[in-house]
Parts: sequence; C-alpha cells; structure tokens
Amino acid sequence: MSGGHSTYTPKSGLGRWIDARMPLPRLMYDSFVAYPVPRNLNYAYTFGGILSIMLVAQILTGVVLAMHYAADTGLAFVSVEKIMRDVNSGWLLRYLHSNGASFFFIAVYIHIMRGLYYGSYKAPRELLWILGCIIYLLMMATGFMGYVLPWGQMSFWGATVITGFFTAIPLVGEWIQQLLLGGFAVDNPTLNRFFALHYLLPFMIAGVVVLHVWALHVTGQTNPTGIEVKSKTDTVPFSPHATAKDAFAMMVFLAVFAYFVFYLPNYLGHPDNYTVADPLKTPAHIVPEWYYLPFYAILRAITFNIGPIDSKLGGVLAMFGSIAVLFVVPWLDTSKVRSAVYRPWYKLFFWLFVVDCIFLGWLGSRPAEGTYVAMAQVGTFYYFAFFLIIMPVLGLIETPRRLPNSITEAVLERNKGHGGVALPSGATAAPETKG
Repeated sequence: MSGGHSTYTPKSGLGRWIDARMPLPRLMYDSFVAYPVPRNLNYAYTFGGILSIMLVAQILTGVVLAMHYAADTGLAFVSVEKIMRDVNSGWLLRYLHSNGASFFFIAVYIHIMRGLYYGSYKAPRELLWILGCIIYLLMMATGFMGYVLPWGQMSFWGATVITGFFTAIPLVGEWIQQLLLGGFAVDNPTLNRFFALHYLLPFMIAGVVVLHVWALHVTGQTNPTGIEVKSKTDTVPFSPHATAKDAFAMMVFLAVFAYFVFYLPNYLGHPDNYTVADPLKTPAHIVPEWYYLPFYAILRAITFNIGPIDSKLGGVLAMFGSIAVLFVVPWLDTSKVRSAVYRPWYKLFFWLFVVDCIFLGWLGSRPAEGTYVAMAQVGTFYYFAFFLIIMPVLGLIETPRRLPNSITEAVLERNKGHGGVALPSGATAAPETKG
C-alpha cells in the first residue's frame, strides 16, 4: 500500500547518522507512523497489537521464571513452589505467565474469528493467513509443553494421555511417542525435552510474527467492508489513528488481564495441577488446558471405526484435521465477496460456528460418556461441515448485499445512518473524516 522509495529524513542529528548507515528510523516511520491503513478499521482489528504485547510479556516473564525453575521430576514441583514463596515477586511472575497464556489464546481466537468474519484470508493474503496458522500451531505446541512443566497431577497425566494418542499412527506412531518422551513413559527425559522446547518455541513464534507483519505490510490491511483501498481518501496514517485505537484496546484488555492476575489467579487452571504428580494415582477426569478443549472434544468424538481406520486413529486424524483445515480456508471459500457484513447467510452460519466451538469446548471438559459423546459428534460434524461444505457451496449460491463502491462511500453511508451529514453525490470526503 505504501510502495515506492521512502522520502523520510530523521529530524535529529543522531537519527540521520543512524539512518545513513542503517535505515532503521526510516523503516520504523514508514511501517508504524506514515503507513496508510483503511479509515474504517474497528476494534476487532486491534488484536494484532494486543497479541504482540502479550508475546513480549510471555517471553520476558518466561525467561525470568526459567532462571529459577528446575527441570527435574524430583525438583520441578518444589521449584515452582519456591518461585511462589521465596523469589522476589515470584508469585506475580508466575501468575502473569500462566494467566498470560490463557489471555494470549483468548486474543488469538478473537483474531482468527475476525479473519474468518471479514475474509482476511482471501487473495492476495493467502500467505498472510497461512503464516498466522503456523503461529497458532506453534502456540499450541508451546502451551502444551508449558502445561507439563509444573509437574502437577494434570500436567503428568495430560502429557501421558496426549502423547499416547501418537501410538495410533501406523508404523511410526510408537517411534514418535518415544522421541517425544525420551523413553517409554513420561519421566525426567520428557520434562527436560519439554522445558527445552518450551523455552525455544516462543522465539520461533517471534520470528514467524515478523514474517506475518511483513506480509501484512506488503498486501495491506483488510477492513470491515472487504473492499480494497482505491484512493488516498480511503486511508488514514497509522499514527495517530490506528495507534490510538490499539492503545485504548490494549489498556482495556490488560485491565481485564490484571483483574484475573490479582483477583482470580487460579480460576483458569485445574485444581488437580496443584498436587504433585503421582504416576500411581490417576485423576478422575483428565483434561488439557481450556484452550485445547474443543480439539479434545473432537478427538474423543470419534468412537467408531471408519473402514480400515480404527476409532483411536480416526480421533487423532480428526483432531489434527480440525487444525489442518484452517490452512486451506483461502481455497475453500468460493465467494467473491470478502466480508460477512454483505453475506447474510454466511454471517448466520459463521455465528453458529462460533457457538459450536464454544459448545465443543464445554463438551471437552465433560466426561466422554452418555449423551456427551453424541453431542460432541454433532458438534464435530458441524465444525468440519462449516469449512468443507458450507464455505464452498454457499459462495456459489448465496446472493450478497450491494457492495459500496469504496471504503469512503461505506463510511459516509454509515455516518448518514447514524445521523451524520452525507456529502453530495460525487463529492470527495475530507481526509480528516474518521471512519
């Protein structure tokens, strides 16, 4: 959107000196100050910035916690308690990190749903979407390994159950499981491997985030209308327009986050994980962290054989397939209209999909028995049907609403609907008119 050679010259002498040798000031100015963004961005578009600040917070708190953590089965649980009781502000660091993981996933789920609602995955932004899916996959791996580190009951048995599903994969399943565990059971080698990978993966996430932001700046930001920028009147500078919105959204998000850290620090955790791991005592109901529960429900929903595929392997394939399908969404959606704002039927099915994901999350926390299994199967069917049936078919048969000719026209129509004054036909909106 901002192609061409930069004409920016730093005002300070030091800035000009650095810019002449490494054009970092120019890059920062062009990317985060003068960079043009659509004038009609709403608060749903602020979660990219929120995710960036949460990633930084997770890395910083994680590095400090790693200085006091002992990756040994005999010391891990005790070292966490020592952090809580003896390390200066250790309790705060631990609660920031553990609750930060939950809020990280809350933000990323909203970010993904915004992308699905406004069609942010459509051409030419397919690679941008795929990079986002890779970030999500790395987050899931990082979160799972981090869950094991406190070495509580749920940590141990969650790792035992989840890694056990890899044995369902023909030929290489047992080899993958032993590679992950470092042996035949969850033990000290497992804890060491998970700690090393948990420390490493966030930096890999940061690297992919850089590529994600790079791809965003090449293709340009989408907007609620789904219409591409056509003129300068359709855009405003990133600063102060977008940065002001991002800053306000960050403050609200961090305020809610702080409330959980200081008043409900253990609300999102599992009580069993505050008991040291005991290989001889199995919890009544083994569950992963809440942000994996929808996929856990999908895993357990496959209780029947599918031809030569037994139920265990079918569950594993369904669980991984529920994530893999996100990577091909740009090619599953056949509609030429990008945003759900102008697609009434897609909007209905999208909100049903959101409800279905929440429903699957609740079912993942329930025992895999009775009617819960049947409900999980219904929820799993709709999850896959949304991507594999509804998206391709709806794009061919749905009649969308009339699209505005430009972003500026959409903004003027909205302002008129809210009692604002619309400009005469053919008139150009002033750049300072905010969307």
